[in-house]
Amino acid sequence: QVQLVESGGGLVQAGGSLRLSCAASGRTFSGYAMGWFRQAPGKEREFVTTISWSGGSRYYADSVKGRFTISRDNAKNMVYLQMNSLKPEDTAVYYCAAHTRTRVEVPPQRAAEYNIWGQGTQVTVSS
Repeated sequence: QVQLVESGGGLVQAGGSLRLSCAASGRTFSGYAMGWFRQAPGKEREFVTTISWSGGSRYYADSVKGRFTISRDNAKNMVYLQMNSLKPEDTAVYYCAAHTRTRVEVPPQRAAEYNIWGQGTQVTVSS
C-alpha cells in the first residue's frame, strides 16, 4: 500500500512562490496517476492539478493554469507542485493523492477517483 507525505507548505506573501513535495512509499507508485487537491476553510475540496503515470499528460484547474506546475520523479517516488504568483485565494490545505488504477494515460480530475491521500500541508498566502 502506497503512503503519501506532503511537505513544503508555509506562509508566503502574495506574488511569492512555494514548492510542495509529495513523497510516496511503495514500489507501485510509478504506475499511478497523481493529483493535487486543496481545501480552504468552509469550502469543498477542489481539484488543482494531475499528472499521468508517465508524466506525459497534465491537467490544471483554470484558477491555477499558468501559475502552477506539477511534475514527478518516478525514480525518487516524488511528486512536486511548483506554485508561482501566489494569491490570497490560493490559501488552503493542499493534499497529494494517488489514483491506483495503473498506467492510466488520462489522469482523473475528480477527488472521488483518488483512493490514497496524504495528510495535507497548509499554504497561507498573505495580501
